[in-house]
Amino acid sequence: MKKVLLLSILFIIVVGGLFALNKRSQDQQQQTIVNTPAPTVSLQVTPITHASLILQSGETVIYADPTGGAAAYAGQPAPTMVVVTDIHGDHLNADTIAAVIGDATLIVPQAVKDQLPTELAARAVVMANGDVIEQQGFTLTAIPMYNLPETADSRHVKGRGNGYVIEKDGLRMYIAGDTAGTPEMRALKDIDIAFIPMNPPFTMTVEEAADAVLAFQPAQVYPYHYRGQDGLSDVSKFKELVNAGNPNIDVVLLDWYPE
Repeated sequence: MKKVLLLSILFIIVVGGLFALNKRSQDQQQQTIVNTPAPTVSLQVTPITHASLILQSGETVIYADPTGGAAAYAGQPAPTMVVVTDIHGDHLNADTIAAVIGDATLIVPQAVKDQLPTELAARAVVMANGDVIEQQGFTLTAIPMYNLPETADSRHVKGRGNGYVIEKDGLRMYIAGDTAGTPEMRALKDIDIAFIPMNPPFTMTVEEAADAVLAFQPAQVYPYHYRGQDGLSDVSKFKELVNAGNPNIDVVLLDWYPE
């Protein structure tokens, strides 16, 4: 009798655990694909992990800083464009790029191209800070990304990496990359959607990030890249600080670290 009871309890635990796992997977999927408000362009945002994300508008699918291997992109639409911001491993993973790139255009700063294997480097379109190019109906502008104060031994020196403003039909998206709240960020205008990092000492504190966002006032902002040496940054506090300064900014909190 005790054995039957024990087996029944184990069965309930296992089934309950599977139900909870399945529900978490469903909830996560509901979180990760978001229809964002755009002036004339339909857009979907899918976080993958940390600095890696997918932007999809019509037939254009942009992978930003793809890492985590092919498995991280299972079930996702194939990219038509891949943009990489910097050389560090949470932004640049050549094996992942090779696994997912297919026929996509690859856009990188020169420092990233220098670290790519020959085949990928030959395909790379290089953008320096301030460059503007047209790709697949989008205009891309390379924005400086760097730490403050500027020092020769900084983790992110000015000129090495790129943030990107990606624009189409009046929709302006900003992927900041590894950066402080630089003058170039604070001077941005008419940004609809911004992805802002906050993981000291590599980028900003939540207070610094909120202050920078309030300077350029995007319509919508996503905290991303918020895992640092002390764990995850308090993105809820970031939301509170931003909305205390400007309640009209829509702060979207997605789960970038589902495991």
